[in-house]
Amino acid sequence: MHIDRLDHLVLTVGDIDRTVRFYCDVLGMEPIIFGGGRTGLKFGRSKINLHQVGHELQPNALHPSVGSADLCFIADDSLDSVQAELERNGIPIVEGQVQRTGALGTLRVRDPDGNLVEISNQLSV
Repeated sequence: MHIDRLDHLVLTVGDIDRTVRFYCDVLGMEPIIFGGGRTGLKFGRSKINLHQVGHELQPNALHPSVGSADLCFIADDSLDSVQAELERNGIPIVEGQVQRTGALGTLRVRDPDGNLVEISNQLSV
């Protein structure tokens, strides 16, 4: 077996509208409505499906919970540019530009539900 890419992942969130605002207004993702009114976030060739806590679609993760994710996104922009955009949007940076395994540089922030969101600008070879 060979896995090509991630199609989607699911985040259980406290407030879908607040989550959409963060991921779209700050991270530049595109909101989508699909499958009978479900909400998702599209970026590149992937998407994030959103489940409202307490109203998760079945089947789902065994223990869906708000704020339990740790995500890393690759941005086309420089980390200086990403950091400036985060600061313009009033997003506190948990950890500044640091070297990480798998990425050449990473910024860490938290989304409205407390999920750790890492933003890197390039994967290492």
